[in-house]
Amino acid sequence: MAYSDRELLARLIECEAGGEGDNGMKAVASVVMNRVEASGGEYARVGQGSIHNIIFQPGQFVCASEVEGGVYNPQNIYNMRPTEVHYEIADWAIAGNRLQGLEDALWFFNPFSDTCRQSFPSKVGTFQIRIGKHCFYNPTDAYYQT
Repeated sequence: MAYSDRELLARLIECEAGGEGDNGMKAVASVVMNRVEASGGEYARVGQGSIHNIIFQPGQFVCASEVEGGVYNPQNIYNMRPTEVHYEIADWAIAGNRLQGLEDALWFFNPFSDTCRQSFPSKVGTFQIRIGKHCFYNPTDAYYQT
């Protein structure tokens, strides 16, 4: 299926952070757009300024994959049914808005614990903020060498 950038982002927002409230959804949308607008590193090379390229970069968003570990992933963007709030947040992010306090975060993940590690697992990011169940990370100088 060929979805517009707006549709893809709204579906990803719902899938990745639908239960995290407005700030959680805005944080995920901000990360996607930070990657789209990255000035260097792998996201600038792979994404080339494209929401589609960023969302479908292999290994980045579980929700962009129909199969995970050889098993069908029912929680994927194709099964999402975004509501008006998801589209509003997608529009907000595409218009250049970013969630306050998130800075230039390029990564997020749910650690399934009460604490966030101080560096992103590959040491290319440092902890910035926790929003809901997700930890968000800003790039280090090492990221720009990727």
